[in-house]
Amino acid sequence: VQLVESGGGLVQPGGSLRLSCAASGFTCSGYVMSWYRQAPGKERELVALITNVGDSTHYADSVKGRFRISRDNVKNTVYLQMNNLQPEDTAVYLCNARWVFTYWGQGTQVTVSS
Repeated sequence: VQLVESGGGLVQPGGSLRLSCAASGFTCSGYVMSWYRQAPGKERELVALITNVGDSTHYADSVKGRFRISRDNVKNTVYLQMNNLQPEDTAVYLCNARWVFTYWGQGTQVTVSS
């Protein structure tokens, strides 16, 4: 079982990135899939999630209207489209799968700076 994130990097304020979380060893459509982030010195916070029933989505207030979570069941991958990125979005972004079991990815660094 593995979650592998990719797509992080350095971007200027106002820019965009798309993070990917590729799942293996289980079917992500059967799990609640989430993106968390953790900045230095701060607690890990939930950014967005997509449910395994009806694909409902939920977002932290700080990212509503800028981020979008989606899932490709064929590719067994979850995405986080991040637009209008700001310096306060700088963090390690981690993918999480939760249902009967809970899995975490290793994280991908997102840095927003001019």
